[in-house]
Amino acid sequence: MNMNRNANTTAVRPVPLTVPSKPATGSGRSIGMILVDAGRLSPLDAERIAHFQKDRGARFGDSGKALGLLTDDDVRFALSVQFDYPYLARESNLSRELVAAHHPNSQPVEQLRALRSQLMLRWFDTGADRRGLAIVSAGSKEGRSYIAANLAIVFSQLGLRTLLIDADMRAPRQHLLFNLGKGAGLSDMLAGRAGPEAVVSVAALQDLSVLPAGVIPPNPQELLGRQEFSRLLQSLGQDFDIIIIDTPPASECADAHTVAVRAGAALVVARQNESSVPQMTRFTHSLREFGVALVGSVLNDA
Repeated sequence: MNMNRNANTTAVRPVPLTVPSKPATGSGRSIGMILVDAGRLSPLDAERIAHFQKDRGARFGDSGKALGLLTDDDVRFALSVQFDYPYLARESNLSRELVAAHHPNSQPVEQLRALRSQLMLRWFDTGADRRGLAIVSAGSKEGRSYIAANLAIVFSQLGLRTLLIDADMRAPRQHLLFNLGKGAGLSDMLAGRAGPEAVVSVAALQDLSVLPAGVIPPNPQELLGRQEFSRLLQSLGQDFDIIIIDTPPASECADAHTVAVRAGAALVVARQNESSVPQMTRFTHSLREFGVALVGSVLNDA
């Protein structure tokens, strides 16, 4: 799949998905009612907007903005409630790299949804025990963390309980993207110094949790190679529907291979004009030799 932040086309055709049923909290309520109930609009101003809307034949949100009574953020909030969709305020402290949260209707995010559909069909929907997916690449700076984070967000937007694990215990980034600070994480859990409390729910994004890398250990390969990591994934699989795992570049260490084997499947990320084709070929061949299911690939910055 071609994954370009500024792309105009997508190389993968979206396919229908079965979306888990959830109560539609905004069902039956107008935008005006939602905003009044939330304290964002007074009943009197809602009535003014309704009259303006009727006279001009415009949408309620457009009418409210024309009168200076509503902002774009108010309208986005109301629509998120109507359609039971995660809402992210503009003043959010989450990284702007999280385009699936900040710009859910953009073309790059549509490409991510197409990728999500393919992954559901090729992996997650093919077996009850298939919950984990490693995001891997042969080289560095190919966009693994960006893809992992945004892919986790679009899965959570389906209403699936989604966990993003930062298994790059050498140069972790997920705690920065989600502004989680430097608390306990994966390394601490594998070393027996932390428990489930290391998993952080992202308050602004319903159904999404993050397990950051934690303290950078002197022996990440050994920690990932222990049976504790397999047992941890099995345990987390009881609480989450989808587990997306970020990894370090395969060219710098063997961690990505280990994580992919534990997860059972991998999505390969490459960057146009940067990734080495021979290196990537060797890498994917070695993953197959280890029994890892290669369920797709993403080309960044085409």
